[in-house]
Amino acid sequence: MRNKEIEETLSYLKSRLPRTPKIALVLGSGLGVLAEEIEDPVIIPYGEIPNFPQSTAPGHAGRLVAGRFQGIDVLAMQGRFHYYEGYPLETIAFPPRVFKALGVEIIFLTNAAGGVNTAFKPGQIMLIKDHINLNSLNPCLGPNDPELGLRFFDMSRAYDPELRALAKGAAKSLGMEVAEGVYMWFTGPSFETPAEIRAARVLGADAVGMSTVPETIAAVHCGLRVIGMSCITNLAAGVTENRITAEEVLEISEREKPRLSAFVKATLTAIRTAEGWR
Repeated sequence: MRNKEIEETLSYLKSRLPRTPKIALVLGSGLGVLAEEIEDPVIIPYGEIPNFPQSTAPGHAGRLVAGRFQGIDVLAMQGRFHYYEGYPLETIAFPPRVFKALGVEIIFLTNAAGGVNTAFKPGQIMLIKDHINLNSLNPCLGPNDPELGLRFFDMSRAYDPELRALAKGAAKSLGMEVAEGVYMWFTGPSFETPAEIRAARVLGADAVGMSTVPETIAAVHCGLRVIGMSCITNLAAGVTENRITAEEVLEISEREKPRLSAFVKATLTAIRTAEGWR
């Protein structure tokens, strides 16, 4: 059944997309504006795509945008699916699996995150070098389809080191400082408690959020290269005395839009050059 659904979605997307995308961009809270810079866009609302659910999170437009971005054929998700929306993990894993079948080689995951590292300030860009899946929820639970990936698969290089190096070089070329850190996934939709943030820090997390980890696991399982980026939009509970709100997350994302856009563009250019794509 899973392969049938992928084939149905794949067939539809191939009928709508003029070219095969090399990179898929998953744009998190407040970051969907990056898709508005895609040239010659083909815009497909999720509701028109067979087997695609709807995105209900604030700041998530809920559509695919395909076209040229920094000289690369890309496919951008303006809005992702979250476990807290009530979707099973297999649904969250569905887009990366479709992208792999479509011919995508790299998935660029972005998110808005809370800063656990006390050196971080709102607006900090953090490249994800590893994650902590404290929930132990995994989109690959259940029978394994060998057409999608191995039953047991390595996660030691889940966030591609070569792609991270290119991203760091891109940031340096812009005179921009980016951090590397560990992202911890909480299911949400409640923000974390101060005690949970203290525990996250002890366990080695630099940032916390409500997405990205299930997508990364599914992407690695099916053979996509992953680069992950967090925009630290707020300091996590207990790091500051301020109350945390969704409005604050969106406000900081909007404020940092020019820097985020410049960084993503420079990173894509670096990847295109390194891969020899035309």
